[in-house]
Formats: sequence, C-alpha cells, structure tokens
Amino acid sequence: MTLRRYLPHYLMIAPFMVLFAAFFLYPILSGLYYSFHDWNGVKTPEFVGLTNYQKILASRDFSTAMTNLLWYISITVPLGILVALGLALLVDSFTGRWANFFRNAYFLPVVLPAFLAATIWRWIYAPNFGLLNMILGWFGVPSVNFLNDTDTMLYALIAVDVWVSAGFNMVILLAGLKNIPGELYEAARLDGASKWQQIIHITIPMLGPVLFFVFTYGFISAMQVFDKPWLLTGSSFTSYGGRRNALLFPVMDMMGRGFGEVKFGEAAAYGFLLTITIVAVTALMFGLRAWRERK
Repeated sequence: MTLRRYLPHYLMIAPFMVLFAAFFLYPILSGLYYSFHDWNGVKTPEFVGLTNYQKILASRDFSTAMTNLLWYISITVPLGILVALGLALLVDSFTGRWANFFRNAYFLPVVLPAFLAATIWRWIYAPNFGLLNMILGWFGVPSVNFLNDTDTMLYALIAVDVWVSAGFNMVILLAGLKNIPGELYEAARLDGASKWQQIIHITIPMLGPVLFFVFTYGFISAMQVFDKPWLLTGSSFTSYGGRRNALLFPVMDMMGRGFGEVKFGEAAAYGFLLTITIVAVTALMFGLRAWRERK
C-alpha cells in the first residue's frame, strides 16, 4: 500500500537516480576497485592490495607535486580572495552603467576558455618580445623567461590563476556586500569611523559566511589545479610539469600515470589519495568554523 502510494514520486526521481548511479556512483566505485589492482586498461586487472598507494606515497614526483601544491595554495587562495574583495569594494562604489561595466570587465576572464587565457599569458610572459618583458626593459631589467625559470614559474602561474578566478569571487563577494544593511555604515560615519575602520569592523565581519564559502571553494579548486599549468608549460601526457617539475601538481601527475604510463591502477589510487585529502581538510575547516560559532 505504501509503495503504491509513493510510486509516482519514485518514478519522478528515477531518471535522476539512474543518471546519478551511472555517471557518479559507478565511476567512484570502479575507481576504488581499480586502485587496488594493476591494470593498463586492456589486460585483466590483477589484485595488488595497497601496492599502488605505497608506490605513489614513496615516489619523488608525488613529494614534488604536493610541495608545489602547498606553496601554490598558501599564496593563491588568500591573494585571490584579497584581490577579489578589493575589486568587489571598488565595483560597489560605482552605480548604474559604470558598475555594470566594471563588473563585466572583471568577470570576463572567468568565461574565457582555458586555452585562450593560457595563450594570452604565454604571450605576456614570452622572453624578449613579451609584453611584460617589454615593460621591464623600459626600466633596464634584463629579459626573464617566466615560464622556464624555476624561480619565477610558480609565481607566474599564481598571477594567471588570480587573474582568472578573481572575477568569480568578486561577483560572490559583491552579492554579499549588497546584503549588508546601509544603516550600519551610516551609524559608523556618524561615530566618526574612517572608511578603513568600516571595512575592518563592519564589512569583513558581515561577509564572514561569504568569505568562508569563497575560501573553501578556492581551496578545493586549487587542490585540483590542472589546466593552467598544463597549458602554460605546453605539457603532454609524456612530458609535463615544466622545467625541473617546478609546475608539477597532483592532478597532472595522476593524468600522466594514467594516460602517459598507462598505469590506471596507480592513477585511481592517486585520485583517491587526493580526494581523501580534500575531504579531510574541508571537513576540518567546517569543524573549526562550527566550533568558533559555538564559542
């Protein structure tokens, strides 16, 4: 009787559940299965237990990729949020057509295809005739090969990432700014608070939930960085990471193991290690936030 009563509801969600199982649950479960097997995509998978995980954790490339990732996240996430907040405050100070113009202009890099953004920045970073080196030459600075010098490669990538992602974060922060009651700023001005004091004591605290979302989203995205360093270094499945692996990151290493070395078992294990790390750190951030709110 109960089944007959709710059968129309089950039938309505059945298409979603089928697609969810086929394109989400099945890939995850099959990936977990292959992570414990030696498999090249053709032969019958051979069970090897935790060998794939041990190989990855012991490899030098994994250590290099995680070190690069740590530096990348520690710089690009806070810097990107800071730039986005500055842009949001700037756009919020305009009204009418100028506000729309600047909002669209700053959001434009977000909608550019990744290969086009990489092409633009490869031209900017090009030695000798690149735009950035031309500007540096005006001040007598020698030409710098930004994408082939291990001292500058990571910072060159961070600049591209901030340029691409700042517009998205700006739109979210701008929406948060619009929800802050104007009476708070009016009261602060009457009390003699400066613009900087208003930002510190009103804007940032009121943007707390939005900033937390932007930070969490930025962290998860940064953990999965792949396309920008891949395109900037002109990588392939057999040669990636740039000079001395200065731009080697976990997802790149995972793709190289899977499609370059045809070790899909190791690639699957790599993916689960990265997933566990993302889930663990994200859960820790949510836990810290919940603990702070209870205080």
